[in-house]
Amino acid sequence: MRSITTPPSTPASPFHASFGGDEVVDAPRRSALRGLRLRALLAGSLLAATLAAGPVAAGPVAARDLIVRTEAGSVKVTEVASGLQNPWSLAFLPDGRMLVTERPGTLRIVGTDGEVSAPIAGVPEVHARGQGGLLDVALSPSFATDGLIVFSYAEPTAKGARTAVARARLDADGLRLEDVRRIFAQNEDPSGSHHWGSRLAFARDGTLFITLGDRFHQRERAQALDSHLGKVVRIALDGSVPADNPLVGHAGTLPEIWSWGHRNVQGAALHPQTGELWTHEHGPQGGDEINRTRAGLDYGWPEVTYGREYVTGRKIGEGETRAGVEPPVLQFTPSIAPSGMAFYTGDVFPQWKGNLFVGALKFQLLARLVLDGERVVHEERILTELGRRIRDVRQGPDGHLWLVDETEGRILRLDPA
Repeated sequence: MRSITTPPSTPASPFHASFGGDEVVDAPRRSALRGLRLRALLAGSLLAATLAAGPVAAGPVAARDLIVRTEAGSVKVTEVASGLQNPWSLAFLPDGRMLVTERPGTLRIVGTDGEVSAPIAGVPEVHARGQGGLLDVALSPSFATDGLIVFSYAEPTAKGARTAVARARLDADGLRLEDVRRIFAQNEDPSGSHHWGSRLAFARDGTLFITLGDRFHQRERAQALDSHLGKVVRIALDGSVPADNPLVGHAGTLPEIWSWGHRNVQGAALHPQTGELWTHEHGPQGGDEINRTRAGLDYGWPEVTYGREYVTGRKIGEGETRAGVEPPVLQFTPSIAPSGMAFYTGDVFPQWKGNLFVGALKFQLLARLVLDGERVVHEERILTELGRRIRDVRQGPDGHLWLVDETEGRILRLDPA
């Protein structure tokens, strides 16, 4: 297991310090921060392009685009769509358009020309408080024939709220969700508005992995096998439990559980060679983890962690390792607040083929991780010039990397410069 330790950056707000960057900044503070960052970006864009890209940037860089230097050469960050409100995730439709979730509860289609549709009707009510709301979205592996999509959201209940997942059909005109049916909901619904997890990933056999947060104040339940809090679960598209799940037939456990001991998993992707599920999760102060998320394994939280308590700085649990706990592939200290993850397999950036990309909220960057088998052997941090919270990372059908810029409400594409 490799550790990455970097000098801590100054938090943008007290909320960053309290929640490791995975928080919702209040509107006035967000507006002020946005204005400062935008002015800095506009003032420095020409200088950054000239110094970083050399002859590639012969004239001023448009405010909507930015050219940055990477170890693989200069890359242009192209704004494809804007005007979104707290975008959280995207999924590509077969014709190249994108489904985009907005955390307050709206699902939209972004056209290949960047045009943003009106809200799609039929989305269930969401608990749009704190980090909750409408979250991830994915297409069924058989979308071409069944037309199904799945999406996760914070579902309000009489007691509080819980992470839930629904499936639906997108009508032919892309205006409405039809046959909406909830296929999963956490069995506990505490109060509070943090740590929903909520990434979705389809396995090669068509089953669905769902990541579930510990809901922050319920962290001890991440070790309880009769609870969905702090777990990764695996279900079929109809909501049933696959017979080969690791806890099927074990008394006192929930058979849909795949792994446990997680804190707040906001990245999930299949390894392109092995087909194995990889995830990443937020640590408290330090200890963000990237994991090979295997069936029936304990990932330690909150008994084993590299992180520390927010207020006191004291160690959490028993230490950083323990027999019977699966160690992370990589841990970040201090926390970068990871969100979104994708293995790159395209041809647009051949030097990046096989690399793992992770978005960061607190450090506002894109981490490129070079793998040797299942080991991380090198990290490059790019897009620091952008200064935006990267909420999601996807490889598009065109072989480009696509990003969800939560700070400015944009969809971005990386192009060779």
